[in-house]
Amino acid sequence: MSRRRQQEEEHENHERWLVSYADFITLLFAFFVVMYAISSLNEGKYRVLSLAIVDAFRTGTNITVTQRPNGGANTMVEVPQTKPIAKAVKSNAPLSEQAKLGNLAADLNKVLDPLVKSGQVNITQTKKGVVIEVKDTALFAVGQAQPSTQSYETLRQMANVLSTVENSVSVEGYTDNIPIKNPVFPSNWELSAARAGSVVRLFQESGISQERLVAIGRAANRPVDSNDTADGRARNRRVSITVLANDQDDARTLPSEVTSEPVTPGQLTPGALAPRPQN
Repeated sequence: MSRRRQQEEEHENHERWLVSYADFITLLFAFFVVMYAISSLNEGKYRVLSLAIVDAFRTGTNITVTQRPNGGANTMVEVPQTKPIAKAVKSNAPLSEQAKLGNLAADLNKVLDPLVKSGQVNITQTKKGVVIEVKDTALFAVGQAQPSTQSYETLRQMANVLSTVENSVSVEGYTDNIPIKNPVFPSNWELSAARAGSVVRLFQESGISQERLVAIGRAANRPVDSNDTADGRARNRRVSITVLANDQDDARTLPSEVTSEPVTPGQLTPGALAPRPQN
């Protein structure tokens, strides 16, 4: 009896599961080998697909990529109504004051490009703001303060760009040192102030709030060139439009050095004159 039990124990194999496990591993290995063999891995195809997806998110358009590696099927990527990621991030980031004024100067350059190229307009950006220097011949007839017909559209286009910001706008009229005296303008003070006031009026009519505007007449003061030559006098006869940075003083308050200069209050917007210091 004990011998028969010993024989049964010798025939019992406790590691039979290894056979099934080995078969499973073999089949699994064969499966991956077959999958790898039938796949047509093409690095160029996936690179094209990746670029197409990135471009779709940037432009927000539908992108179709056709790639037939080894006779494979076409690949189509469709991203409808996608907002460009770069633009969305950029629009959410607040711009600094100087960056905002830089964009404004670029827009003004586009609008005034013909006058800039002809030398009639010069646009610069400083810490104070964006300065637009316009020669008087681009706006007015000789000795006149009413803008010429062709200058109306230029001033309105300029006003449309200035309407995109909320900064104060200072308009200053300048003349040369040759005296003028007629029934309309007894001196260069009245002429320069009237020219600045005409530009301010057109800006207001074009939708710019009057609280943002100020007109200043400076006559022959602060020349940019010598008045001894005709070319120098032509450069001095100008209108200077300054879009003040928000960290500058309000445009409705004149700089202290201006308060001693005579001006014509009737040609200025309300609040343009700063109070004189009391002695």
